[in-house]
Amino acid sequence: MSLSIIVAIDENYSIGKNNQLPWHLPADLKYFKTVTSGHTIIMGRKTYESMGKALPNRRNIVVSRQKDLHLADAELVHSLEEATKLCDASEEAFIIGGSEIFKQALPLISCMYITRIQHQFDADTYLEGINWEEWEEVSRDDREPDEKNPYTYSFLKYQKVS
Repeated sequence: MSLSIIVAIDENYSIGKNNQLPWHLPADLKYFKTVTSGHTIIMGRKTYESMGKALPNRRNIVVSRQKDLHLADAELVHSLEEATKLCDASEEAFIIGGSEIFKQALPLISCMYITRIQHQFDADTYLEGINWEEWEEVSRDDREPDEKNPYTYSFLKYQKVS
């Protein structure tokens, strides 16, 4: 199994505020859907709650320490290790948030899909712990603001350096 992170960040590595995205960037939502559709996505309970439901066309696995939590539309596990054991050996699975799950996943991942927004937002949650010397940028798609997407941003893909 190949484990990847997919996340949007601003210039300060912000990823959220009050359990929501601090920005509205439709192109990033479309990119996220395109990359993750047909794959397994793994998330923390708060990320799941912020979405309100499981995402369609994906296997949704939620990691939570709450033993009595029941999810009608997603699989519940109690550790990232348990989540990865459920994944098919031949597939790419995606960690989609939040910050604690990202931190736990960093030693396990081989790829990062990062939407980098050229702006600073008011936030309370950040992507932390990445040692950039371990990563090589393998693709970049720079985008300018348009009528639907008010910020300059880039779709970046990184591979772990062997």
